Amino acid sequence: MITKDHIRKLAEQHISGTGIFLVDVRLSSTGRITILIDRPEGVRIDDCAMLSRQISNDLGEAVGDYELNVSSPGLDMPLLVPEQFRKNDGRMVDVVTHEGERIKGTMINVTAGGFDLRTETKVKKETVTAVRSFNFEDVKSVKVIISFK
Repeated sequence: MITKDHIRKLAEQHISGTGIFLVDVRLSSTGRITILIDRPEGVRIDDCAMLSRQISNDLGEAVGDYELNVSSPGLDMPLLVPEQFRKNDGRMVDVVTHEGERIKGTMINVTAGGFDLRTETKVKKETVTAVRSFNFEDVKSVKVIISFK
């Protein structure tokens, strides 16, 4: 039987030392295995193909029918692991706290435990800048704001 932990361990073994980091592993009840990977400079199609081949070889035919997908997280997905936060340091993000508060600003000073969010608000023709600190566990989701300017 395939487990999420087993797939996670296999993936981490294969990407160790490559600069690629594991974002998430998902298993569906229909036999679909989804592995999400990333790297600071962005994932290449060759990265996904390499990992897909290696995981397929590891699993072999003994495990039965499954569908394996290896890809990078989509632009609309929230950030999940500290490496993603570091990769996006300095970018505009949309933060939702566990209390439901939504704050947009620039993510700065990413550390192993959290990040700061710099916000700007207009108050009577003046721009007021504020910085608020968050621990990763204090936020429900953080998504990068894509700008086409």
